[in-house]
Amino acid sequence: MSLFDDDFYSTRVKRRSRHATRSESRSYGGYRQGSMLRVALISSIASSLLVVLLFVLLNGGGDAKSEAKPALAGGQSLVETSERIISASEKVRPGVVSIINMTNEALEMQGEEELDADELPYHASMGSGVIFQKKDGKAYIITNAHVVQDAGKVQAVLVNGDKKDAKIIGKDIVTDLAVLQVDAEGIDTVVEIGNSDKLRVGEMVIAIGNPLGFGDSLTQGIVSSTKRIIPVSINQDGNYDWEQEVIQTDAAINQGNSGGALVDLNGKLVGINSMKVADTGVEGIGFAIPIDHAMPILSELLAKGKVSRPYMGVYTMDLGLYLDSPVADDSDGESGKDSDEGDGEGDEFSVEPPVIPKDVSEGVIVLESVGPALDAGLQFNDIIVALDNKPIESTMDLRKYLYNAKKIGESLKVTYYRDGKKKTINLKLEEKVEEPEER
Repeated sequence: MSLFDDDFYSTRVKRRSRHATRSESRSYGGYRQGSMLRVALISSIASSLLVVLLFVLLNGGGDAKSEAKPALAGGQSLVETSERIISASEKVRPGVVSIINMTNEALEMQGEEELDADELPYHASMGSGVIFQKKDGKAYIITNAHVVQDAGKVQAVLVNGDKKDAKIIGKDIVTDLAVLQVDAEGIDTVVEIGNSDKLRVGEMVIAIGNPLGFGDSLTQGIVSSTKRIIPVSINQDGNYDWEQEVIQTDAAINQGNSGGALVDLNGKLVGINSMKVADTGVEGIGFAIPIDHAMPILSELLAKGKVSRPYMGVYTMDLGLYLDSPVADDSDGESGKDSDEGDGEGDEFSVEPPVIPKDVSEGVIVLESVGPALDAGLQFNDIIVALDNKPIESTMDLRKYLYNAKKIGESLKVTYYRDGKKKTINLKLEEKVEEPEER
């Protein structure tokens, strides 16, 4: 039985003469030998073509332009990303300065003696700043308000080591922003303002500043969250009395980075490095003030040296904190520390406790009223539960409503309880003249 139509591999033997058979045998032997060589050659060529085809398919068509490179998600090569980081840092670094705050205490320690640079960290506080504007021979620097707190003398140190005396144009402790002014001579770089609202989670960013006194320092990370809400204590008294919306990043931010630049890979300023979580065992959690939130504040500081906000004039304590404390059950009515709309730190009182209705568990207790609140008739132990019919649960709620929803000169409806009875009054909000001293 033949396997092929041409009988090439036929097992049948034809009945012919011995001579013919030998002759045919020699003839077919030669033919068989040549055919097998051709089959081997064809098989070899086919195998080679198959290997080439597979190689082409696995390597994107074999085009020279498709040479494989290490790549990030989205097709961006690692080499390209590295070059963008280098380019962005070179663009921004000359516009980031180190800030030296010689506090009054430090100046007293210094006396008439000039301190060496190595001694500065022990006699002054240090931070960072960003040159964001140059005008009429002056350069203007963004930094954090806490960087220049209690300042006696402030200096800005340029990337080339030049020192310039800085003047505080204005600061705002609520947003933790400040503006400094220096002579613009020798300053050529103004950092380009970006758009923080366009940041995406996972986007690569660079933190530039003066950590631990190591000026002109650079770290890299990603955006962990574009809108992280964190509670802050404006007076650093342990009581949270404000909420800050910030950019969270895992770029290393250390002491001295405050006030420095957070930039994208285009070299544009997207945030002002402000703080980090410093708890034991916590790494890679730093926060920056979004530049879109900072610019209106900076504009007001440049124009007026301060941020004008409506002032109600009450020092308060959260009702919830009072109810949770042991003093709520004490007959003598002793209380702990307060928090207030005007940033007072604390006060102790040992008088009649407030009369709290059974169905009231949230609000703020008035510890002292001044200005508009005093003029309107608010008294000690009044329990404020609503502003303009909006429920108020805490001092933070009160402050946020005033700063975000009201303007100076507007009328404010206050709903409160006095001696267990519900009442309402209207008061006129005024501009806060100055931050009250610690009480």
